[in-house]
Amino acid sequence: MACGDLPETCYSAHFVGNTPIGPRPKFSAKRRGDSPMEQSDLLRFVCETFERLGIKYLITGSQATIVYGEPRFTNDIDVVASLNSVNLDAFVQSFPADEYYLSATAAREAIDCAGTFNVLHPASGLKIDVIIPRHSPYEVGRFERARAIQVEPDFAAMFSSPEDVIIKKLEFFNIGGSDKHLRDIAGVLRVSGDQLDHAFIEKVAAHFGLTDIWNKTLERAQA
Repeated sequence: MACGDLPETCYSAHFVGNTPIGPRPKFSAKRRGDSPMEQSDLLRFVCETFERLGIKYLITGSQATIVYGEPRFTNDIDVVASLNSVNLDAFVQSFPADEYYLSATAAREAIDCAGTFNVLHPASGLKIDVIIPRHSPYEVGRFERARAIQVEPDFAAMFSSPEDVIIKKLEFFNIGGSDKHLRDIAGVLRVSGDQLDHAFIEKVAAHFGLTDIWNKTLERAQA
């Protein structure tokens, strides 16, 4: 749930500069129903839509933990986007009604309350969760720390930094208690742990009252 400026530097999926950060992302290529739409196709479509419209965005959630951590199946794509009342109509019109379900009313409500709305591709069962950012220094900073990841040879997308992915997973665990968030964090620590800014994570975790959960997650990853 963030907004901010996008960096221009492009990183590969498994390198930041010349430093390895994890495995090349492997997005689901499984076809669903009678539709040829694949998860990588949908990811490309939504990212290229944001870029064409000049809307700042970043990929977060499970897709990001796959990039920085261990692979697992996920049916959803979580995107934080700086949508507003000015650019919303153009975004909605980019998703043809005969292929996608997107409620403009739900999107406007999400913009009003910094919430979430969905873009559904019914034929494939795939879903995009579009998260509208709150306004705070941390949320703005998430976009300043975002990284461009080369998903395919001809396609790069903006992803949340691994540190911010971890912070958000800690938040979600604190709210809902789902163990999948801790598993995702442990995967990132195992694959990319030596490339993380641990001091930053500790500082932000303390600010949000997440230190105990962070320490327990570290212990879990090292077990």
